[in-house]
Amino acid sequence: MRLTIANKNYSSWSLRPWLLLQMLGLPFEERLLPFATSTGGLAYAGRTPNGRVPCLEDGDLVVWDSLAIVEYIAELAPGAWPGDRAARAWARSACAEMHAGFGRIRDVCTMNCGLRVKVRDWSPALLAEWARMDALWCEGLQRFGGPFLAGPVFTAVDAFFAPVALRVQSYSPPLSPTAQAYAQRLLDLPPLQDWYQAALLEPWRDPAHEAEAQAAGDWLQDLRAPATPSRP
Repeated sequence: MRLTIANKNYSSWSLRPWLLLQMLGLPFEERLLPFATSTGGLAYAGRTPNGRVPCLEDGDLVVWDSLAIVEYIAELAPGAWPGDRAARAWARSACAEMHAGFGRIRDVCTMNCGLRVKVRDWSPALLAEWARMDALWCEGLQRFGGPFLAGPVFTAVDAFFAPVALRVQSYSPPLSPTAQAYAQRLLDLPPLQDWYQAALLEPWRDPAHEAEAQAAGDWLQDLRAPATPSRP
């Protein structure tokens, strides 16, 4: 299998299937195409069916969109979803909510792994979404016993919230101790640490993503390697 992803520093959508494949031990080839190499139109026009990432190729099969890729992975490795029916239904619902919602978190607390940011405006809408995130995590942990959202082992629902853990690290939103501990548990996963360290070493900067992070607030730290000129 080959998984096409974008910059590890920015691409939350790419991280989800990448991390799930890693945690399940499924072999795959990583193809990283930086945002900085794209020119006009959709970033990956002609390279993936919808001109976006991630995209998974398995022989002649092509699967795009992170949620569809996760479902395909689950056909190869049933452990991608919880074995218990109630836990599985809850996990799929939580994934769907993450996939379709949390627009203020996405807009204000954009994924930029190497930054530590003091948010300028914790608006009511933004705080409401972080409160919902906190409640969702606490519900799963309490209902299914932890240490992961749907029970004792890492599953697809944890992969879907891994980019949020990186946002927690960057923006320090107000969270309960339980939710904060869960975010740290994800951050401590060896594959997620590998992703994070690789993100810090990337030399590329994408102007649109950088502008989003600038709009969020004051940069307290930029832990990334120095930027190099974008490739054409």
